[in-house]
Amino acid sequence: MDYIEYKGYKGSVEYSKADNCLCGKVLGMSKDLIAYEGNTINELLQDFRDGVDSYISGCKADGIEPKRPYSG
Repeated sequence: MDYIEYKGYKGSVEYSKADNCLCGKVLGMSKDLIAYEGNTINELLQDFRDGVDSYISGCKADGIEPKRPYSG
């Protein structure tokens, strides 16, 4: 499987036939979910980066440390 990476987070790259778009989720997150989608690879990459940045910002706003996905 191919994956994308940003700020240490790895995400899947999949095609949804039902929605006719690219989609994915950050890998290795046990309790939190960061999902993203796009009609082009550039849209997918931007939504992935925005999702990771939003997750990190939200954690910091709540005064908690963002969880780092496991690597393996």
